[in-house]
Amino acid sequence: MDSRRASEPEPGPGKTQYVWWRDARLLMLVPGLVWAGNAIVARAVVSSVPPIGLAFWRWAIAAAVVAPFAMPHVRRDLRVMLIHWPVMVLLAALGISFFNSALYVAAHTTTALNIVMLQVSAPVLVVLASYLVFRDTITGAQALGIVLSLIGALTLITHGDWHVLSEFQFNAGDIWMLTACAVYALYTALLRLRPNVHPLSFLFASFVIGAGLLLPFYAVETWHGQAMPLSIESVLAILYVAVFASAIGYFAFNRCVELLGANTAGLSIYLTPVFGTVLAILLLGERPQIYHAVGIALIGAGIILAARRRA
Repeated sequence: MDSRRASEPEPGPGKTQYVWWRDARLLMLVPGLVWAGNAIVARAVVSSVPPIGLAFWRWAIAAAVVAPFAMPHVRRDLRVMLIHWPVMVLLAALGISFFNSALYVAAHTTTALNIVMLQVSAPVLVVLASYLVFRDTITGAQALGIVLSLIGALTLITHGDWHVLSEFQFNAGDIWMLTACAVYALYTALLRLRPNVHPLSFLFASFVIGAGLLLPFYAVETWHGQAMPLSIESVLAILYVAVFASAIGYFAFNRCVELLGANTAGLSIYLTPVFGTVLAILLLGERPQIYHAVGIALIGAGIILAARRRA
């Protein structure tokens, strides 16, 4: 059955439309690329930007960025989204409000290494959530692909030295990160329940609802002396997470879930350390090592293997 939604236009002949409509394995590159900077930004501004404030302004500005493109579709789809408001609120609460807020809180209370190491649990938790909620099972190829990608991600994270895993020390911030990963997994599994509306309508409404749910918590955070500072650092951080990690990243990720299913699309999280590695080599002058090639090759092979049947 065609995975396109009834309210979406037919794909055109251009390469961009082809990637968007058909080649989800290429589309999976987008979330991994833009999300690679999300945890880095959160750690970079940890001393000056409060976590709930960062999350609130991220979604508020992302909604403003998407609005000009989404409004023609929102006017048409508003009635359908209002009818399905419980699902809209649930998805926004999980994937927009709580997930990213928990990640930013974790960035204040644990190390960057712990955050990245715990993130690799997310695709496995997606499979578990899909089974628990919908009794979805995976094929042998998908299972092998997940295992290969997991090994590749850990190879990059540990720099090829697996003894690093034995030095992992669990702390309070890690609970926030694990909870964030579990919520991300549930959001990904439940995306199939979203209303049959245009992707931009769904994206804009999710951002608005997510920011609205965070507003009272942002007010409490501000009231208790953690006001959002107006500085170049904070503005640049918010702009990055709003435009790239939110508007672009979620737009592409939602479509990947629609084309490939939650279990395979969830593997895009393993591309985050891949792009982090590539950016470090290109921009920071880090020297390529054998473990870089091994890790990236394993992740690539795993994703291709897991996505092959559905693609």
